[in-house]
Amino acid sequence: MSSLAPTVHAGLPLAVLERAAAVRLACFDVDGVLTDGRLWYGADGEALKAFHVHDGLGLRRLMGAGVQVAVVTARSSGIVSARMRDLGITRVHQGVDDKLACVSAIAQSLGLALRQVAFIGDDLPDRDAMRAVGFAIAVANAGSGIRDVAHWCSTASGGAGAVREICELLMAASVPAERAMDGGAAAGAT
Repeated sequence: MSSLAPTVHAGLPLAVLERAAAVRLACFDVDGVLTDGRLWYGADGEALKAFHVHDGLGLRRLMGAGVQVAVVTARSSGIVSARMRDLGITRVHQGVDDKLACVSAIAQSLGLALRQVAFIGDDLPDRDAMRAVGFAIAVANAGSGIRDVAHWCSTASGGAGAVREICELLMAASVPAERAMDGGAAAGAT
């Protein structure tokens, strides 16, 4: 087991770990999840965003662990396109009014059931998708209406390491499932 797993697993209910272990597709909102939710406007009126480098590494590692990653956001931004391109994320859906329909279509295209999907959100436009998936996750600074529908909330806020924390949970939770499938052959793996 990875040295990461004990810190991520510590104190989490079994139901949360089971939901995390089932995830094969993680869908992330952008504003308030991958960013801190603030929009900075440049002199030409372009909205600027800041992304946390630790979150980027978490996303790359999650994809490397075999979990599909998608971005589903209501806003459209060239900055988001550029950042996702840098990270190698190809499922980037911007300007989405119906996030549940979008997430359902992505899952269907991958042959996955919604119970195998995580949606990570922070505000009301995320609620319907969060209610429908197998693992609904809210970042620490999410609105109360979102925390109420989440199966789990990160301890870090959006744009401040929440995505890294979520990626680590998803990766660590999948270790027992992998061991069960291969009869324990991975016991010595780190």
